[in-house]
Amino acid sequence: AIDPMYQFALDSYVHLYCQSIETSREKKIASSLEERIEDLNQFHALAVYRFGCRALFERHKLLLSLHLCSRVLSSMGDLNADEYRFFLFGGQVLDRSTQAQNPAPDWITQQIWDNITEVDTQLEAFKGFQASLEQTLRDWKKWYSCGEPESEPLPGEWDGRLDALQKLIVVRCIRGDRVLPAAQIFISAKLDPKFVEPPALDLEAIYEESTCKTPLLFVLTPGMDPTAQLNALAIVKNVPCNNLSLGQGQEPKAIKMIDDGAQQGFWALLANCHLCAFWLPTLEKYVEKTFDEGPHKDFRIWLSSSPTPKFPIQLLQNCIKMTAEPPRSLKANVTRLLSNTTEESYSRVSELAKYRKLFFSLCWMHAVLLERRKFKMLGWNTPYDFNDSDFDISENILAIYLDLDPTEIPWDAIRYLIAEANYGGRVTEAPDNRVLRSYVNEFFSPAALGQKFQLSTLPTYFIAEDTSLSSYKSIVREWPLSEPPEAFGQHGNAEISSAMVDTEMMCSTILSLSGGSAGGGGGISPDEQVFSTCESLLEKLPENIDWEEVVERNESDASPLKVCLLQEIERYNELLTKTRASIKLLMKGIQGFVVISKDQEEVLTSLFAGQVPKAWLYAYPSLKPLSSWMPDLIDRIEQLNAWGFAGVPKVMWLGGVTYPTSLLTALLQASARKNMVSVDTLSWDFVVQSVDETGIIAMPKEGAYIKAMILEGAKWDSNIGALADADPMALFNAMPIIHFKPVARKKATTDGIYSCPLYLYPIRTGTRERPSFMIWVDLKA
Repeated sequence: AIDPMYQFALDSYVHLYCQSIETSREKKIASSLEERIEDLNQFHALAVYRFGCRALFERHKLLLSLHLCSRVLSSMGDLNADEYRFFLFGGQVLDRSTQAQNPAPDWITQQIWDNITEVDTQLEAFKGFQASLEQTLRDWKKWYSCGEPESEPLPGEWDGRLDALQKLIVVRCIRGDRVLPAAQIFISAKLDPKFVEPPALDLEAIYEESTCKTPLLFVLTPGMDPTAQLNALAIVKNVPCNNLSLGQGQEPKAIKMIDDGAQQGFWALLANCHLCAFWLPTLEKYVEKTFDEGPHKDFRIWLSSSPTPKFPIQLLQNCIKMTAEPPRSLKANVTRLLSNTTEESYSRVSELAKYRKLFFSLCWMHAVLLERRKFKMLGWNTPYDFNDSDFDISENILAIYLDLDPTEIPWDAIRYLIAEANYGGRVTEAPDNRVLRSYVNEFFSPAALGQKFQLSTLPTYFIAEDTSLSSYKSIVREWPLSEPPEAFGQHGNAEISSAMVDTEMMCSTILSLSGGSAGGGGGISPDEQVFSTCESLLEKLPENIDWEEVVERNESDASPLKVCLLQEIERYNELLTKTRASIKLLMKGIQGFVVISKDQEEVLTSLFAGQVPKAWLYAYPSLKPLSSWMPDLIDRIEQLNAWGFAGVPKVMWLGGVTYPTSLLTALLQASARKNMVSVDTLSWDFVVQSVDETGIIAMPKEGAYIKAMILEGAKWDSNIGALADADPMALFNAMPIIHFKPVARKKATTDGIYSCPLYLYPIRTGTRERPSFMIWVDLKA
């Protein structure tokens, strides 16, 4: 399921369908039956879209549009199933041994090249695409570098040769971050631009659509409370509205409110139903009983709840659902904070000029902290539910300290209380604490009281000299509706990275909706395809490492590294054994020799979607698709084989072991034994090497040379020997080999040094059992 609150009843759809028949007749009189049917289909499709949109979160509305579009086109025979499936899956390459060489690895990543080679092979319309791209690399790089390539003509003959879906596939192959805007263009061209224009929430229209026997439900997101909107509508309709927030012990009050409302004809709002989930089945039965008894015609029961799988499905399906989401932009958030501020509270501090500048700085910081979430992992390691109570407490801190000592502002105390005690109280990840402290140190400093203090590197955002509320509101009104990453202090690539994640999420969700078939059609069956994949996997899966022989060869080695090696071999052998058995059992199931279990069904679904089955990920976490996971596994086994039979490698791949922290600890223990010191007295020194692996002659005397680390959000500038901003469109950059050198623990130096967190894989929080964070790596910056 996409979201537990997305439940719709057939009765609702039938009602909507009958409504479409009546309403469309009023809009236009058809001259023939065929024209009438076409008009009705178009009208009803748009009605379904608008009906569904009001119950969906913003992030899922384009998903609905694309899924609806694909279904409509498929029913009309106007959708090539193979092409649409390729759009959703992308290029999946299990064996790269026969793949053509990448002609421009400086901008064509491995994933892009996989897409290009596979689209040329699999789709008839793209025959010759790979060769054409290689011949016109300069033109394609220019197109790739455009800010909005989906709006630009394709190089060469391809713009006139490809249709709308095929152009969408090109964007998917080469500029995955622009798939969502390209999908909007595709939907607009194939259906209507109205299908990418979600209707605004019209509470009055929804009320008019309801009856006294229709429950209405607000699906909430953090930081959003629809009570004020509902009270305003009640005033307009001249109907009393009683509110009750559910929780332990509130059940009798809720029952009484429903009874009184049904008799007297007022509205009853039961807020935060998710806090009383155990009682919701009882509420469902009581509401049904109330409706059966015939309530007052003006009675309405309104509910609000955060998404929860415990919400009764029958009640959920019977409700008219609306999503309530807070505004999504710096402009909208700052405008809301200013609108909620009264002149009385804004003028209560004796040092007005200083307070008002710091107040605006706080508004800006609060909006930035909320909106950083859109950058996914590059915003926060894990999303935090900062809300207006954090803002109110911080605003009171400013007012109190400015009144206490207006001449000598205690900056350190203010920063600590805001960054550590208040907002910081919600933050669970150390790197996120550092980000928060950086913002607070910048926005709450003597410089913020100066003239036209810049809130970001962009000239648009600054603290004005006229600090009246009306002036601030006027300035914010002129801000753009959406803001670039630079407004947050982020690199421009941050938006590209989050857009790539959104693309993958949308495509994988559509695949899950269609059971992996993506509309079916064409070619071999899913079972045949998975069987072929299984054969390929079995052929490539490495043999188990000979653990006994490794033990025998390293019998004289008593170092901690040997223990680490043997533990790693045990884990990988278990993974190889279980994976091989799983593949063989699935093949038997496909052939009909055994019954396919639920676990095997999940393996089959994952393999068909080109993903790694969850059952195969217990040894080490990975987000790689199947096409990248298998070569990666082969490389891991090769490293262990080389280590076990030829000795410790001169350059080690830290990410190639299941527990990298175990290997780092073993290296420290080996150094401690060699130097006859306690391991607790040692720490790491990180020496970046200027040569590649071929230039490394032997392993270091202590520690290890570590390779294959990837920088996200930065690059290593070898000319200056320090970290630098990444190049545009370069989301990931290779880090040179680093000598992890054990040294006596010393006082950390911060001048010109950036402590870079090292993670096991892209999900930075990891899990409780397998944290992703490993170590801080000190690098020059």
